[in-house]
Amino acid sequence: MTLLQATREKPASTASGYIMLLLLALCIIGAIAGFGLIGSEGSDALGAILLLLSISLFIFTVPGFYLIQPNQAAAILLFGDYKGTDRTAGLRWVLPWLSRQKVSVRVHNVTSEKLKINDKRGNPVEIASNVVWRVTDTAQALFDVDDYKSFVEIQIESAVRAIGSRYPYDDFDHEEKTLRGDGAHVADELQAELQDRIAIAGVSIDECRLTHLAYAPEIAQAMLRRQQAEAVIAARTRLVEGAVFMVELALEQLSAKNVVELDDERRAAMVSNLMVVLCGERDTQPVVNTGTLYQ
Repeated sequence: MTLLQATREKPASTASGYIMLLLLALCIIGAIAGFGLIGSEGSDALGAILLLLSISLFIFTVPGFYLIQPNQAAAILLFGDYKGTDRTAGLRWVLPWLSRQKVSVRVHNVTSEKLKINDKRGNPVEIASNVVWRVTDTAQALFDVDDYKSFVEIQIESAVRAIGSRYPYDDFDHEEKTLRGDGAHVADELQAELQDRIAIAGVSIDECRLTHLAYAPEIAQAMLRRQQAEAVIAARTRLVEGAVFMVELALEQLSAKNVVELDDERRAAMVSNLMVVLCGERDTQPVVNTGTLYQ
């Protein structure tokens, strides 16, 4: 298999167009002077030569002018052979048989379409991203890929699908990174993945971030109920853990300070009552015992 040989950008040999404007002015002056000499006795031949030379030089010079705006470049070609890139803004001039192909090196901002993919757990999710990119190597962008803008857009979609399938949408146990909870990490990995894919096009990625992330409509309601159930379980777990700690602390303090001595049965009853008070969803009504502890 033959590997593609990358074309690297190099500076082109061009001239300032303002200097060539002076040459055009001289050509006009020379043409006027030559036209004036024609008809003068003994100066017809000199006038004709000066006029012809001025017109020829004018015709040779005019096609070589071109403009480059800020953050724009022009690739210089000689019959299809790349000769270099001119990045100097303003009026420029090059030999007329050299062709110019302009390319923008400004920052591009692309927001991808909403893509439906399966996350790491197989759940269908909708995801979209925003990518900021620019051309850094004009030669690669023009000659190593057929259409660098279309190439970048296709690779953005491919990279988003690849990264989205590596992570679950959410994880209440916080045991792994997720699309929803670790957006910055996912964006960094997306940028690295995309940069590797489009390096051949001479394009640099400045920023990547997710702009849309949601479960697909067909499972959105079911996943919402699941999230609510997991949230309730997680809250209950923390509540029970706290209640057990408080009961244990109460028993330790009572025993350490000899406030009251309880046998196993009364200790169990006290633990039960405290757990009901601490874990109950409604306010408890106290009952005052006016008899003995064992009544």
